[in-house]
Amino acid sequence: MALNYHQLHIFYTVAERGSFSAAAQALHMTQPAVTMQIQSLEDYFGCKLLVRSTKKIELTEAGQTLIPFARKSVELIRETEQAMSRYTSMLEGRLQLGASLTIGEYVLPRLLGPFGQRYPHISIVMKVMNTTQIIEEIVGHQLNFGLVEAPVQHPDMVSEPVMEDELKLIVPSGHPLSGKKTVTLEEVVSYPFVLREKGSGTRQVMEAEFKRRGIEMSRVQTVMELGSTGAVKSAVEAGIGITIISPSSVKHEQALGLMEALDIEGVSFKRKFYSIHLKSTLLPVSAVTFLTFLREYGG
Repeated sequence: MALNYHQLHIFYTVAERGSFSAAAQALHMTQPAVTMQIQSLEDYFGCKLLVRSTKKIELTEAGQTLIPFARKSVELIRETEQAMSRYTSMLEGRLQLGASLTIGEYVLPRLLGPFGQRYPHISIVMKVMNTTQIIEEIVGHQLNFGLVEAPVQHPDMVSEPVMEDELKLIVPSGHPLSGKKTVTLEEVVSYPFVLREKGSGTRQVMEAEFKRRGIEMSRVQTVMELGSTGAVKSAVEAGIGITIISPSSVKHEQALGLMEALDIEGVSFKRKFYSIHLKSTLLPVSAVTFLTFLREYGG
């Protein structure tokens, strides 16, 4: 009997999740099937790899020796699928992904058309929701993966950068700053702002750069905080204030001459978008293909 990658993956998942039942849920397998595969792996090596205690699974000395190799095998398969996905012309699959507001409403729509033309056999079902909801649905196996605006600190999640974005100062037409090629930060903070709510990825990037430039948020005259980029755009168009958001979200308004995207001299609001998925679950090839496409064309 040859060494079986599938069994190594199951062993790694059991060790990571800490129980046969949790591993079975993560792998969409029955608990007896997981147990049987672990027993087969132990038979192959001729030694015990896991010991069941009253509370959780513990690795034997042999299991501790095997775990880094199992981890490498899982990572290698993932990297192999990612590297080869670009050469696969006839993929099939139904991807279920979650995307945070800016990504789902303004960034991905312009990329889904070209992706669909290249990979017509992959269908995509996208839910636009906040990061907390995306994590919950991934953990509950309702989504394959998510795309969010900041890295996620979660013990069960892999978080990897896939795209880059840069926020810009957005002003309505006719504003005193409109028509300028660049403006200074001191000029900018003298005007009222309409901002996304505290805790949003967009707001965090803006606040971090302001702080780095010595501007405390107490100096910023925030006249309105809103829970969506669409609401922020409407308020800016109405002349209530200026804002800092992704220029991807105002392409239509710029084309109509309703808003302008300006650079602030010496200031950069660069950020990355991240993919997140469960550590214990290998992404399907169709998902790897989609993420590879985003890395190549979504910058």
